[in-house]
Amino acid sequence: MANSLRVNAAELLRRPGSQKSYELQPTLDELDVHDPSRFADDAVVDVSLHLEALTDGIVIDGELRVPWHGVCRRCLVPTGGVQVSEVHELYQLVVTDPEAFEIVGDQVDLADVVRELVLLDVPTTPLCRPDCAGLCLTCGANLNDEQCDCAGPPVDPRWAALDLLKPSDGDHSPN
Repeated sequence: MANSLRVNAAELLRRPGSQKSYELQPTLDELDVHDPSRFADDAVVDVSLHLEALTDGIVIDGELRVPWHGVCRRCLVPTGGVQVSEVHELYQLVVTDPEAFEIVGDQVDLADVVRELVLLDVPTTPLCRPDCAGLCLTCGANLNDEQCDCAGPPVDPRWAALDLLKPSDGDHSPN
């Protein structure tokens, strides 16, 4: 597992209020993340953290950045970017907060936190851009690049009765 994500917290725990910053760069392999549809094999996670000691634990704030790639769910073009995730976690010697992680042997193990953020925050069904128009349902043209002359999608006759309930252009009052 990722020894590069274990931080010795003994010095911090001796002096509540003390602070320390870390810059780490674990690989996804070190985090045991293997998803070629979303990540390059040699991808590295940039982790910037600030640790502050409390009387009963350590508060960790910071961010991580991980490059990702995928296929747009609307227009099917390759897309990608860098996911930036914020880190706000609590580690305690004796876990009293149900959301806290345990400090074991004066070591703060950040691997679970970083792995969780990478897997949950990176999009599984990405968009190439927020206003992606997608593909024409009839001819398959990428509507981001060109307009097609196809008619709109066919109307399902089961829903046609609802069209009668729509107000006409000039009438905005309910029946």
